[in-house]
Amino acid sequence: MDLKIFTVGGTIDKIYFDGKSKYEVGQPTIVKLLKEAGATVDYEIESLLYKDSLEMNDSDRALIHENVMKQTCDKILITHGTDTMIDTAKKLKDIEGKTIVITGSMSPSIFRESDASFNIGSAVTASQILSPGVYIAMNGKIFDPLTSRKNVEKNRFEDL
Repeated sequence: MDLKIFTVGGTIDKIYFDGKSKYEVGQPTIVKLLKEAGATVDYEIESLLYKDSLEMNDSDRALIHENVMKQTCDKILITHGTDTMIDTAKKLKDIEGKTIVITGSMSPSIFRESDASFNIGSAVTASQILSPGVYIAMNGKIFDPLTSRKNVEKNRFEDL
């Protein structure tokens, strides 16, 4: 296996629940996105959580940390909600010897104009070429979680 993928929820996996008239986190969409893209990287996917990142807490981040630590594959991709992915990335900074790339999307992957496919592609590539460390792949750039932020007004990530 070249890449271990953990999914934890977030906008990327949100679907519309008609009866509730709102969007909620559903099943991971990364399998469909990778298949549609014709990705040939050998990967394995494991779902850890199904949460909006605003609902994530320290025990959720501890669960993610534990699973990344025990993973034998040294290339890790995590799909995550954009609001707190930097917080999770900072919690993973003490993990050595692994390239960890966190990504998500500003709109659900089921939307035609979603950034999900682009961000997933960036993250898959980044996980294969970057040195060990923790990174954010969003908006066509790779960010250091210690020196970046989500700019909610502009709906994008940026360096501090």
